[in-house]
Amino acid sequence: MARPPSRRPGQNRRAQYGLFASYVVAVSGAFAGLLLIGVAMFDPTGFAAIRSVGAEVTRPVSVTLKGLVSGAGTADEWIAAYFRAGSQNIALRRQVDINRTRLIEAAAIQQENVRLKKLLKLVDNEKDEVVAARLISSSASSARRLARLNAGRAQGVYPGMPVRAPEGLIGRVYTAGPNTADVLLLTDSSNVVPVRRSTDNIAGISAGRDDGSLEIRSLSAGRNPFKPGDILVTSGTGGLYQPNIPTAIVVRIAGDDAIAVPLASPARVEMVMVERPFEASVSRPAGTTAPGPGSLPRTAASPASGGAAPLPSSGRETAPAASQPPAAGNATAPAQPASSATTGAGRPQ
Repeated sequence: MARPPSRRPGQNRRAQYGLFASYVVAVSGAFAGLLLIGVAMFDPTGFAAIRSVGAEVTRPVSVTLKGLVSGAGTADEWIAAYFRAGSQNIALRRQVDINRTRLIEAAAIQQENVRLKKLLKLVDNEKDEVVAARLISSSASSARRLARLNAGRAQGVYPGMPVRAPEGLIGRVYTAGPNTADVLLLTDSSNVVPVRRSTDNIAGISAGRDDGSLEIRSLSAGRNPFKPGDILVTSGTGGLYQPNIPTAIVVRIAGDDAIAVPLASPARVEMVMVERPFEASVSRPAGTTAPGPGSLPRTAASPASGGAAPLPSSGRETAPAASQPPAAGNATAPAQPASSATTGAGRPQ
């Protein structure tokens, strides 16, 4: 019986080779995954080195893909903005007039704050920017909420440094390689940030949630003081993030906690700033020194220690008793007034 034409030996051989290659790739991938899991469990240092090498290798690909995604994501916005340009132009002109007034008020408030700080002799540390870097990738659904910077230890970036964007706080540096660094985002559950409400300084704690939002817990006892629409900024407590960095906005209330969303989204932010950790300090007023051991006030010396306490002054001096005359040749008798200066023998001295 003749073999069907659709099952020629050449086609079967190619199918077998393709199936064999897929098996080899699957087994190799599973073996590599098990090997990485073993290294991560038993040799964290070695796993960190492997992870750093992988980040350096994939850096060009991440930069290219980030540019493509950003360009494709903004195309629909350009089309929609073209049709809404007229109404937006009128609204923006009104907003510019309002913002101009607010800027004048903010400048006056800033000058007043400078004057008050000089009166209180307070000095704020200068926050020097370490480097301006680019976010090249971010994780939205992994166990850890991380983003990657195209700057590392070679540019002065080290773990623990705050990372912020013009829109607000992004997070802090988690790990740093030679030319890349991972940023622990605000939405990670292990990233806890002290915050306060911008209007009345009510303090709270921000922590990440699994759905990419933030959980805000109030530090004050009683009813939850937060409400939807509240703007939260960093409080400066803890010595890591400098105060008054925009952080999140409250969207709803869930029992005793408030649910907020970050003001700066890593998916839409491209350029960020890496800063040194914040440390508040108070300077000593000029012209004063710390009290030393020798500057403490002394007490009146007692007779046993050889000191003499001052005697109260009176209008008349008394002569020494006759039973205790001064020794001859060693001391002279104290001078007396001319009207009553007599000695025990009755002869004036």
